[in-house]
Amino acid sequence: MAGQEGVSPGPESTIEEKLLFLQGNMVSFISQYSMPIIEVSLVVSKFLKAISDSLEKNAAEHGEEIPKYLTRPSINPIIESEKVISEFPINSLIERTDKDRMEIFDTILRTSINRTELPFMNALALLRDWEKMIRNQLSTASSPGHLFSPLDIPDGF
Repeated sequence: MAGQEGVSPGPESTIEEKLLFLQGNMVSFISQYSMPIIEVSLVVSKFLKAISDSLEKNAAEHGEEIPKYLTRPSINPIIESEKVISEFPINSLIERTDKDRMEIFDTILRTSINRTELPFMNALALLRDWEKMIRNQLSTASSPGHLFSPLDIPDGF
């Protein structure tokens, strides 16, 4: 599958190996396909919601609580792009995304998490780091075209 680097760690592998595998697959695919910020944002947001909802439901059933730093975005900057987005119909933005590329990225995330049996808490923490990076880049958008710029992944991320 596109984006898969090497052999996936098995369920018996360390959390660190599983996280590195997921991170490596994400970075590789996004870099290889110059994936736009808006597309990465939509897929990561989908996973954040799904994993958060699952963890919160499970925690409620067992009388536990998920740490707030995992259930809420780590930053909430005033996003200039909100103004840009509000001036440009969101449906028009979404219609311009590459749904096939987003589906492949979605599949990479899902299979990387499921195949390695990465605990949801760890996957959620990693995706919150991605969310922070994405939000920082979205906050600099000054036109709808900027939302389609490739996500800039800092060295060593």
